[in-house]
Amino acid sequence: MSQADDTLLSDDSYGRHSTGILPSHVLRRLIGAGREVPASEPFEDGQVQPASIDLRLGPVAYRVRASFLPGPNATVEDRLASVFMHEIDLTKGAVLETGCVYIVPLLESADFSRRISGTANPKSSTGRIDVFTRLITDRAQAFDRIETGYRGPLYAEISPQTFPVLVRKGSKLNQLRLRRGTPQFSDTQLRRLHETSPLTSGHVDIDNGLAFSIGLKGEKGERIGWRAKRHTGVIDVDRRDVLNPYDFWEPIEANPAGTLVLDPDEFYILVSQEAVAIPPDHAAEMVPFNPLVGEFRVHYAGFFDPGFGYEAGQAPSARGVLEVRSREVPFILEHGQIVGRLVFERLTDPPPSVYGQGIGSNYQRQGLRLSKHFKLP
Repeated sequence: MSQADDTLLSDDSYGRHSTGILPSHVLRRLIGAGREVPASEPFEDGQVQPASIDLRLGPVAYRVRASFLPGPNATVEDRLASVFMHEIDLTKGAVLETGCVYIVPLLESADFSRRISGTANPKSSTGRIDVFTRLITDRAQAFDRIETGYRGPLYAEISPQTFPVLVRKGSKLNQLRLRRGTPQFSDTQLRRLHETSPLTSGHVDIDNGLAFSIGLKGEKGERIGWRAKRHTGVIDVDRRDVLNPYDFWEPIEANPAGTLVLDPDEFYILVSQEAVAIPPDHAAEMVPFNPLVGEFRVHYAGFFDPGFGYEAGQAPSARGVLEVRSREVPFILEHGQIVGRLVFERLTDPPPSVYGQGIGSNYQRQGLRLSKHFKLP
């Protein structure tokens, strides 16, 4: 497809707006025409989400010595030659070990037109089991980005950090948003959006996005988080509601001070103080608040879909689950401390179905919640 082929669809074909994140019905139309995200195998039911596409692992994984970016003058395949260790067959399933790095060609590729770009992120269930996953393209200078006009293969870099995971061809670990043009969404627009459709149940702090804070207070004995255990069994990424959470996690109970000391290199599941709601014609991504406020990382899987926590005429109903890891030193988190911001973007058109509307969404109306692989405690 030539870059000029973007004109085959008129601006009206993308929806109410000519720029923005592409919703599910536009994605399906493009996929049906073999455009933008062709695949070596037919797309599956449920693979297209309200504002993103789930990407599938291909039949082989490559164990490599180290993570890498190919840079502007090389392909991923070029770079693999210098870091390759061995090849793993995924057709019957294989275990990816903690602390190792794997490169997996995906079943989907990109054939982007001149106005389409892409942003990738781990799926929520991937982030909540501490599997570090990033998208790579040929000649990439950054992870999780697909530039306008890119035509070529897509790869997932996978590095389980805490739990070994069983994956197979077709497993879905990350997701891709497509964006037409470069729309800007200002804090002024965000304030107006909140006035018409409340975005949070908490204090409204808007400055380069909507502030998100940690929730650590509760009644005596109330669970306010989970800490991952080490040396556990394997998690099959494609099986849900099968694992006993206490085999993999230690519960964290509230204390009167509303604080939590993060131990270095430990992995935690915590929850936001606020409930949030994403209107049906918008999507959001959580970004780090400020690296200078503390040595910790929050939220590997940052995409919030249209309709998350949203019910017309109701207060926001879902809290943000946070994947938290401290770095080199212990760090004290305090209840209400800002840990990230939600950056909003407009969709070109509201999708026919949004998050939670009978489409198999796992975390609508959630509070503190482990990934879909675990039975409810």
